[in-house]
Amino acid sequence: MKKKYVYLFGGGQTDGDASMKNLLGGKGANLAEMAKLNIPVPPGFTITTEMCDVYYKNNRNYPPELDEQVREGIVHLEKAMGKTFGDSDNPLLVSVRSGSRASMPGMMDTVLNLGLNEEAVVGIAKKSGNERFAWDSYRRFIQMYGDVVLGMKPESKDKEDPFEHEMDSYKKELGVKLDTELTTENLKELSARYKAVVKNRLGKEFPADPWEQLWGAINAVFGSWMNDRAIRYRKMNDIPQSWGTAVNVQGMVFGNMGETCATGVAFTRDPATGENRFFYGEYLINAQGEDVVAGIRTPQQISKTGSLEWAANNGISEKERIKNYPSLEETMPVLFNELNDIRLKLENHYTDMQDIEFTIENGKLWMLQTRNGKRTAAAEVKIAVDLVNEGLIDKENALMRVKPERLDELLHPTFDPKAITKMIAKGLPASPGAATGRIVFNAEDAEIWAEKGEKIILVRIETSPEDIGGMAVAQGILTQRGGMTSHAAVVARGMGKSCVSGAGTLDISYAKRQMKVGDLVLKEGDYISIDGSKGELYQGKIATVDPELSGDFAMLMSWADDIRKLRVRTNSDTPHDSDVARKFGAEGIGLCRTEHMFFEGDRIKSVREMILAKTEEARRKALAKLLPMQRSDFYGILKAMHDLPVTIRTLDPPLHEFLPHELDQQAEMALEMGITVEDVQSAVHALHESNPMLGHRGCRLGIVFPEITEMQARAIIEAACDLKKEGVNVLPEIMIPLTGTKAELADQKAVV
Repeated sequence: MKKKYVYLFGGGQTDGDASMKNLLGGKGANLAEMAKLNIPVPPGFTITTEMCDVYYKNNRNYPPELDEQVREGIVHLEKAMGKTFGDSDNPLLVSVRSGSRASMPGMMDTVLNLGLNEEAVVGIAKKSGNERFAWDSYRRFIQMYGDVVLGMKPESKDKEDPFEHEMDSYKKELGVKLDTELTTENLKELSARYKAVVKNRLGKEFPADPWEQLWGAINAVFGSWMNDRAIRYRKMNDIPQSWGTAVNVQGMVFGNMGETCATGVAFTRDPATGENRFFYGEYLINAQGEDVVAGIRTPQQISKTGSLEWAANNGISEKERIKNYPSLEETMPVLFNELNDIRLKLENHYTDMQDIEFTIENGKLWMLQTRNGKRTAAAEVKIAVDLVNEGLIDKENALMRVKPERLDELLHPTFDPKAITKMIAKGLPASPGAATGRIVFNAEDAEIWAEKGEKIILVRIETSPEDIGGMAVAQGILTQRGGMTSHAAVVARGMGKSCVSGAGTLDISYAKRQMKVGDLVLKEGDYISIDGSKGELYQGKIATVDPELSGDFAMLMSWADDIRKLRVRTNSDTPHDSDVARKFGAEGIGLCRTEHMFFEGDRIKSVREMILAKTEEARRKALAKLLPMQRSDFYGILKAMHDLPVTIRTLDPPLHEFLPHELDQQAEMALEMGITVEDVQSAVHALHESNPMLGHRGCRLGIVFPEITEMQARAIIEAACDLKKEGVNVLPEIMIPLTGTKAELADQKAVV
């Protein structure tokens, strides 16, 4: 039998299910699962992730059996949709999308409205009775296919897209501002101009054969698995390259055929907070899915409750809300109820918060996608706890749902409530947390600034997948356009970054490298602060405070304590870190690195005096200055960890690490200590080792200079004794580092 590379779904025949995510990718597996649940899914077929591996191993070529299987998939689509691929009177149009087994939003390519040409667009116009819609779909297809398949998409967001340039020029020529103001005749002309752009750029005609279009799109989607942004996203999220992507070919349904059509993106719970107060999502009347996430138009809320809250947060009156931004619940109540029932069905079936996409075509609801939704760390914890309380999952399952590294995000600071702030704009609370940094408008520049140690806020009109590198290094992200389901919002939540999106009062100019808020002008390099929990933008720096680790977080950690087998200690070198560790439930300190204490304040000077000392007497004199400092540190750490063990390691690193190696720093040290630069350089040279790991460090330092171990032991024991006298029970443990022989340990134990 020939290898099966194509799996059908919908239209009365579904080959796969949710358990086949590795083979069908997340999108394909979930489309198949929804079809089996009798949820309305446009029929289609999935080319497996295995073909992605074959494609690259075979120098981007396919085995001959794939063509036959794809043709069978198209026949399945034609029967299910009652249309014919390539027909001029009743044409079948398809979408071609990626689908990795791990969610990678916006990282790979998509082509919509595929199958359109000069004849098919006339057929679509007659069939739909909406000529403007047909030509609007055609001009969209030419642009998307030109960008994605023909390689005309600009390398950087700051470089001009040739199709957008043509659109802007034509609108200026016509004297209109909005795409929706373009007439049918305008769209016909624009389509012709778009094709002329292709001919001028590439020296060939835009492809009219639907089969040529289809294979071009399949090639592009498989090819996008290895584009720069997808590679970077995989590295950031530990997604193996070997997994590959599937390709999903699906019958097109249209949300942009008129006022009885809509498209939307939603979450079954709030992805920022995890709350389950109302149906959380956004939609647009008479639009395609790309319009919702691209930030071109301000999306409307799905639920009435969400719409009322959104309007209140944005200072929009009830009269204006009803007129311009009514909820789906108010405009299409029957379809809202159907969608809400599907929301509940999907969440109960998958026992997790879902990210869903839908289209309404002439009053009929179609589900385009469901997947486990990306969420903030706080939402991840809350959803896990709530699902246990709702009886959908057990405690062990809840613990496995929360990735350990995401708990770290709950340490993100918030603004100090006592700080004096000047709010200058408000947008949407897209991803919580407070962030302060310098304004940078370009993703590539953001990476350069970050490499220099600057904390930055990436400010964009709207983000795109090309901005992923800059988003990764930014403290936070601010956008002028886009909603809660925009690219910026979804990616920021996945990264644990603070994000404010859709701050519409901003006027951002990339060319001038500035943004205006009313009369206020902020330039690149100026400090701003954003609160992603409230959607607020402030001028200047704002002090922050640590969050409270209670509520759902404390509940989840208590479940971990009930189930776990291992006891956990922490690394800590300061009383403050010891306090934090204890709040997290650490059962002691497994490693306190005493050398970290030497770098603070004036201590480094005393350490350097010790290193430069020529005699034991001079060395002891320097160590005497360090003794009370170390004793104070140990007192604070042991007190914070009372009743719990604290392992304190004596000095470990080689002494050269405490001396400067740059000439200007050596000169500064010489001046500070009243010696010559030559003295400093001589010491650096004398302490240099070809392999410091095996050299003069650890217990060997203590053996050669026992007074160092002596001082540290005395500081530890005196701090412990002081606390014992105060009635505080302490359990210090002294570690001698890098012992290789019994004699080394015996020597240092005797000193202690």
